[in-house]
Amino acid sequence: MTTESTQDLVLAAAKADKQALERLLIRHLPQLHGFLRLRMGKLLRARETPDDLVQSVAREALAELSQLEWRGEAAFRHWLFTRAQHKLTDKVRYLTAQRRDPEREVTPTDSRSLLDCYGALCTPSRELASAEALRQIEAAFDDLPEDYQEAITQYRLCGLDYPQIAERMGRSEGAVRNLVYRGLSRLAIRLGGEG
Repeated sequence: MTTESTQDLVLAAAKADKQALERLLIRHLPQLHGFLRLRMGKLLRARETPDDLVQSVAREALAELSQLEWRGEAAFRHWLFTRAQHKLTDKVRYLTAQRRDPEREVTPTDSRSLLDCYGALCTPSRELASAEALRQIEAAFDDLPEDYQEAITQYRLCGLDYPQIAERMGRSEGAVRNLVYRGLSRLAIRLGGEG
């Protein structure tokens, strides 16, 4: 059994192939879920569930898929995660504008797949197996400056290389390397890791 490439799935999905759409979505759901959970911040984590956000982002991304120009796997993930980031920004604006009632806050459920996704941010030997570990990672990530968050997200979750990140962030490649290194170092120190 051969595995379809993401490019094949994107091209088929853009032509309204429902099975390709489903396979494409399934392939990227764990990363999308991890990305949203990590980037949603304290405000959204207290009021929204990552599952609802994933569903909303996936629906909107699928509607825009026919406009996507294939430029590679990493570029596709960046395209998807950019839509996810826009969703987060819109949700924060909505919640802060409406002054939402704290009684509506939801405690999201934690899952093992999130730990696997977040494992890319920590040393491989570090085994994170509890809900507290998820909260620690998210709190440590929330405390990083925005440019560190962006560089780490692009490098570790989107899979972009340093020149691509530099272009997207409008910085030099060396500056991006420093942002990733310093951000991961701060995370490791905060989480008690070794590097």
